[in-house]
Amino acid sequence: MPVIDRISDFTEDLVAIRRDFHENPELGMEEVRTSTIVAELLREWGVTTHTGIGHTGVVGVLEGNGPGRTIGLRADMDALPIHELTNLPFASKNPGVMHACGHDAHTTMLLGAARYLSETKKFDGTAIFIFQPAEEGLGGARAMLADSLFERFPCDEIYGMHNMPNGKPGTVGVKPGEAMAGADFFDITINASGAHAAMPHQSIDPVVIGSSLVQQLQSIVSRNVPPTSPLVLSVTQIHAGAAYNVIPSQCTLSGTMRYFDVDLANTVRQRIRDLCSGTATSYGIEVDVTIREIFDVLVNDEHLSDVLLDIAADVVGKDKISITPNVVTGSEDFADMLRVIPGAYCTVGHEGTLPLHNDGFILDESILPIGASIYARLIESRTAHL
Repeated sequence: MPVIDRISDFTEDLVAIRRDFHENPELGMEEVRTSTIVAELLREWGVTTHTGIGHTGVVGVLEGNGPGRTIGLRADMDALPIHELTNLPFASKNPGVMHACGHDAHTTMLLGAARYLSETKKFDGTAIFIFQPAEEGLGGARAMLADSLFERFPCDEIYGMHNMPNGKPGTVGVKPGEAMAGADFFDITINASGAHAAMPHQSIDPVVIGSSLVQQLQSIVSRNVPPTSPLVLSVTQIHAGAAYNVIPSQCTLSGTMRYFDVDLANTVRQRIRDLCSGTATSYGIEVDVTIREIFDVLVNDEHLSDVLLDIAADVVGKDKISITPNVVTGSEDFADMLRVIPGAYCTVGHEGTLPLHNDGFILDESILPIGASIYARLIESRTAHL
């Protein structure tokens, strides 16, 4: 059973919706326009619609023909703080903001499934369409959960998907069990003493201290984490000073940790704090540390991973589905929902190999009817199982 014929019929509409979202990207918790359009379309199609969940989140509820199970489908809506350099005719009109991770496509695919299911109603039970804000590290899933998402809209199972620019169009992969890393973000502020750059002896130079601390932080994984246990620690930002001839009084370091083992993550968190404390003592200064646990480890239900692959095979063919062998050190806050409701999360491959989060990333729009069809088949298949 390939891409659903009816979804193929309105694929041009999906492309238009996706391009509109792409041209008008919004950062996390700012998805006012996007969520408004989502809600308007759902209501137009007869889907009971709830807005303002987790700030800008939207939930659609569609009842089937009779009693059955309740299945949740989730898509993310937010863009990234990246200036787009694709030169597409529908490139971002919002400078410094870009759909460089394909969330515009994820939202569109879920809308496509909602439209088809509202037209056909070939299912029992209930479909829950979850349009989540702020996936990119701003806590959108947790905000929706804190807003009683699953108390208000209970689900028996939940599913999500992400585009994958791997040059293998129409391939679907799932990693059962632990699949994607948990993630922390950290900020370290070195409060030292500035001076004229011509008189460095009158300063306690936070730039030199920060440079040394970066090297110490990079030793944590190589010397405190077993080499057989995947864990990544990266310093991604250094900010200090505003003039050529001034040694500043402050330097900030920021970065991320990705992990699969909670105990190891706790060890690394403590090592970060210990190194900063030792640095403060060594130089007689203050070093402030903030560590934020942003993402949980994403764990796919083993059985429902197989279910998702079997249903995807109906759309793309058995030769294009696979069990993903390796974990991914990227993170995804759908993990927070999977901690509450059993489910699974897959990737859908498409043309192009320029990576996600790149200012030149171009999404292959042939993925739109594929994703919409997989979502729709999940509802038609899983709601009927009492």
